[in-house]
Amino acid sequence: MVAEVAVTVSAGRAGGGPADSTSVDGPSGGGPSGGGPSGGGPSGGGPSGGGPSGGGRSAARPQLIRALNEQLLLGHIRDLGQCSRAELSRLSGLSKPTVSGALATVERAGLIREAGQRTGLPGRSARLYEIRPDAGFVLGLDIGHQYVRGALADLAGDVRVRSSARSRASSVRGRLTELTRLADDLCASAGLGRPSITQTVIGSPGVYDARRNSMALTGGLAGWDRPDALAGLREAFGQSLVVENDIDAAALAELAHGHGREADSFAFVSVGTGIGMGLVIGGRLHRGVHGVAGEIAFMPLSGGHGTDDQDARRRGSLEAAASASAVVRAARRAGMRGQVSARRVFTAAAGGDERAAAVVAEEALLVAKVLCTVVTVVDPALVVLGGGIGQAPGFAEAVTRELRRLAPVMPEVRVSALGTHAVVDGCLAAGTELAWQQLTAPLAAAGVDAAAANS
Repeated sequence: MVAEVAVTVSAGRAGGGPADSTSVDGPSGGGPSGGGPSGGGPSGGGPSGGGPSGGGRSAARPQLIRALNEQLLLGHIRDLGQCSRAELSRLSGLSKPTVSGALATVERAGLIREAGQRTGLPGRSARLYEIRPDAGFVLGLDIGHQYVRGALADLAGDVRVRSSARSRASSVRGRLTELTRLADDLCASAGLGRPSITQTVIGSPGVYDARRNSMALTGGLAGWDRPDALAGLREAFGQSLVVENDIDAAALAELAHGHGREADSFAFVSVGTGIGMGLVIGGRLHRGVHGVAGEIAFMPLSGGHGTDDQDARRRGSLEAAASASAVVRAARRAGMRGQVSARRVFTAAAGGDERAAAVVAEEALLVAKVLCTVVTVVDPALVVLGGGIGQAPGFAEAVTRELRRLAPVMPEVRVSALGTHAVVDGCLAAGTELAWQQLTAPLAAAGVDAAAANS
């Protein structure tokens, strides 16, 4: 029997995983892993050369083809949920016997299971297959300035448990303790041990610095840019660890679950305790050569009455002028007294306080200037505003009014609806892709090994 192959080329699954990731992986720390999944299919891309090249090489092709078909059918089941053999045959272009053989292999591997039968339609009832949820588990954690948040999801993408806690840590050791305690609590609530976790992804401020083997540009997290911080994470979470920039993770969440599903290219701009951007171009997260694409805190933009030169040297000019602390400084300089917070300023502005309204207007203008810069360089179809300030009532409308006055063309501006767990949800999306890569690697390896044995 001649083996069949159905080849599809994908730009990567929605939800993204770090397909061109430069995030930090768990092993020994020799630099960025360079890779999450590279977009749909075993990492060889399929049999090379396009045709038999003679001798034992052609005899190895059926094993490679079977591995490709198994990956293809798994992708369809992941995308669509419960599927019958007939549906998979129609979707893939493979014959029903070929589909049956591939399904038997991935079922033996523990990746899928029977999910009952579809009845009520003409003809024989159809046996259904679905992803086996407990084939793997993903842990997503978010290191924030004020909170640590986390969730645990199964391989089917269902979140088993969520939790968050106010962060009181002022040192690297304290922050590591909070994270590991949260991870242990999540696992215990889900009835799992930490060894059951297939992949852990942590969203953190900053980017990986390969030269120093540490995080850099970590904002106000004290000591988080020291090598022992990353070493402590690796020791606590093992080789299944990936550290993702927090705003990039939120952009992945928008791509998987939010407004980003509707746009091929968009910018997620978070304005809150800090300011940052995650940029998706052509359906994929753009990181740049050094991983700093989106570190807009360092744009040489300032203005208004909230900027602070010392803060600018530490955090970047834009973050010192546009973050929540800058809003508070501007409000105090405008004469607001008592316990001043960014939330109180926005509430007072909505209530008619002229001083607060002027501060909010300055903030909207500054953010509009940032977005105008993004528009002239990237020209995204959509800008999504997140963070405590970005999601404040009426702020997106104020920014949009200023942007219309400044920009040569107008993107759609929308407010993120994902809430405070956006970073965690992005970590889960990325982690699910990496978990699948781990769990399906033996299927691809079997075909590659067979090719090597027969070459």
